Amino acid sequence: MNQYATTKTVMRQAPPVALLATALCLAGLMAVGDAAAQSATPERDQQERDAEESSVEQGQTPLDESFGVRDHREWVRETRRKAWADTAWDVQFRTFYLDRDKFDDTKSESWAIGGSAGFKTGYFRERFAFGATGYTSQRLHGDVDEDGALLLEPGQKGYTVLGQLYGEFLFNEDTHLNFGRLSIDTPYINRNDVRMTPNTFEAITVQGLYGGDEGGSEWRVGAGYFDEIKERNSDEFVSMSVDAGASVERGVYAAGANYKKGPFSLGAIDYYSNDIINIFYTEAKYDIPLAEKKKLKFSLQYSDQDSTGDDLLKGTSFSSHQWGGKGELEAGGGLFTLAYTSTDGDANMQNPWSGYPGYTSVQVEDFNRDGEDAWLARASYNFKSLKGLSVYGLYVDGSSPDDPTQFAKEEYDLNLQFAPPEGVLKGLLVRVRYANVQQDDPTGSELSDLRFMIYYDPPSL
Repeated sequence: MNQYATTKTVMRQAPPVALLATALCLAGLMAVGDAAAQSATPERDQQERDAEESSVEQGQTPLDESFGVRDHREWVRETRRKAWADTAWDVQFRTFYLDRDKFDDTKSESWAIGGSAGFKTGYFRERFAFGATGYTSQRLHGDVDEDGALLLEPGQKGYTVLGQLYGEFLFNEDTHLNFGRLSIDTPYINRNDVRMTPNTFEAITVQGLYGGDEGGSEWRVGAGYFDEIKERNSDEFVSMSVDAGASVERGVYAAGANYKKGPFSLGAIDYYSNDIINIFYTEAKYDIPLAEKKKLKFSLQYSDQDSTGDDLLKGTSFSSHQWGGKGELEAGGGLFTLAYTSTDGDANMQNPWSGYPGYTSVQVEDFNRDGEDAWLARASYNFKSLKGLSVYGLYVDGSSPDDPTQFAKEEYDLNLQFAPPEGVLKGLLVRVRYANVQQDDPTGSELSDLRFMIYYDPPSL
């Protein structure tokens, strides 16, 4: 699901994910058993008995044919074999180097190697599948006094973690339930996969995709409860509220929907954590075809954040919001973008469980401080002469926020990427990113951020 949200009328404390997951798993397995039994009804048993020579009178049931259904163990074995045969494996190798010189003249530098390995089975009895993914990031270089690149655990330590371990139950071809340790992507709860390993969550979600055939309208809907998060440079799962900065443990409820028809889409999401925060997000998009391979794209977004209940995140109530607009021209291999965001309220915008969804959030800065307005200009190009090679550059100008101790900033980014779509190098991604942030303080300080990464997904897997 691409978008979730929650209502504000929720239980004060969430039931433990493990208990809910167990109950839902048992319910799902019972439903699977019922579906399997449909191929062996008492009526069909009677018809088969009638076709055989027997002295048993019609309407009678011998003891050895009692208890509902025929022996269907071979059918179970066959569906199990098919599910294992349909198992999909996913392996990725990564190496990542990051070097950041900060405003205060300190430095963060790390070089790590690692990746992930995982699988997802086919559907047992066409209803239930499960999967798992392990992640690792190991130190190649990094001094303890230059920590903070978020490629390794604090102290420049390597780590390995079972980030995903989940079950999936199909209610039907359009609706499915997931539970356990899993990855997900929504505006304010997502993988934020921009280092060595992504965020993953202990959660229960229900997701659905309806319509969308032959250009018709499409609905994406979903709801879930998120209990814990594993941050992108950690091997531990912690409470969602603790990760946000609170001293108490609370989960997050999420639910929402997105409607799309042709060039138009509109969605809304809400995230609710009792005594912590409520986040509402909505976005609308509309595309206008101009000519062959030319298109204008427009989008609007709005985020609203408020403290909830006993205000345990900051110890006091707060409210903040940001709205933004974006226009893009797609022409041939080029994409040209202009965007604007404006933040207001009495606190900076929060994004503890994801990358920030604002249109002016870029490589280093989010430009979402209280009272901050920002403009973005961006241009990208995909080279036709060498498939898979692309480049983009951008500039963001952010105004001074309301906090007098903070300053206006501007950021320049340059990104070069090579990801061959075919041939012997298919599955390889090489990416170089550079950012420079200048701060309008009395000393004119600046920050530079260089990233070099290589990812490889073996095609045979």
